[in-house]
Amino acid sequence: MRLVLEKRAEQSAKMALLSPVIALCLTVIAGGVIFALKGINPFEGLYVYFIEPLTDPWSREQLIAKAAPLVLIGAGLAVCYAANVWNIGAEGQFILGALLAGMIPVFFTSWQTPEVMVVMLALGVMGGMAWAAIPALLKIRFNTNEILTSLMLVYVAHYLFDWLVRGPWRDPEGFNFPKSVNFAGWQLLPRWGDVHLGALFALIVALVLAVVMARTLKGFELQVIGAAPRAGRFAGFSGPRSVLFCFLLSGALAGLAGASDVMGTSGQLQTPYSPNYGFVAIIVAFLGRLNPLGVIVAGLLLALSFIGGESVQVSLGISDKIAKVFQGILLFFLLACDTFILYRVRLETARTAAARAAG
Repeated sequence: MRLVLEKRAEQSAKMALLSPVIALCLTVIAGGVIFALKGINPFEGLYVYFIEPLTDPWSREQLIAKAAPLVLIGAGLAVCYAANVWNIGAEGQFILGALLAGMIPVFFTSWQTPEVMVVMLALGVMGGMAWAAIPALLKIRFNTNEILTSLMLVYVAHYLFDWLVRGPWRDPEGFNFPKSVNFAGWQLLPRWGDVHLGALFALIVALVLAVVMARTLKGFELQVIGAAPRAGRFAGFSGPRSVLFCFLLSGALAGLAGASDVMGTSGQLQTPYSPNYGFVAIIVAFLGRLNPLGVIVAGLLLALSFIGGESVQVSLGISDKIAKVFQGILLFFLLACDTFILYRVRLETARTAAARAAG
């Protein structure tokens, strides 16, 4: 006797929309248990983690600032995954975007005209696209697994960033700290408190991609290629072109997020530089149901997990690494809920298994 997963003939559209809500509720319950095991009142812990950051104006600004790169990257990944293209290396593309944008202040410190901001953002986009093009071309030319190649390139990006900032690009007047020169003037994005222009980029990108996926032939092509590749080929849609398009789009948005982050938040290149936005954006894409509009809500929610982690560290003395715990639990429950939507759990006896094999 054993438990088997049997694919459902039809999936419930209502349950697909409820899945993130159920996963979030289960995450909150699991979080309460974690706080209780730490000897903290679970209601107090959950309030400090999820509610308290929303009551403070500074925290709300931080929430928007952290949500901006998550929405930018998550929207691009949502398009990728809807087309069944698995870009797992957005973190590396994010880092390359930050690195190429930061190259201008390093080599042209005194360049202070409006054009420098445009050039830095453009370089960030090109850096992300170039890094994403590597696994795309390997997939198209040699049919290599894009999950592995894009993921491994994340570590290459990390080491490249670390070597440059500790070595050739280190600020000679920075007292030997591993950082570049500080950005200044037009090398920084306009800010309103802690919210920078990258938040507007994220909102515009999500809205544009929502229209593209719902109302254009390209969006229809990507969804058909993702859901039924054979039908897409019969319709004349090109799988290799879709792979290249999705990687370049998601890489460009990840690079833009990296450029916006260093130009709007940190104001310099410094190592270690690993906000993990590229990996968390994978959760954002799935939590948003691979819909760019849903990604906006999911990005805010995951940004809240970062702010909440810092809040419980200050108020309750718990490591801010609990944010990663909550993010991991949320992903686990989300995947579990989606599994039950796609499959039915059935108890199979030895006799039933034998009859199935004979049939």
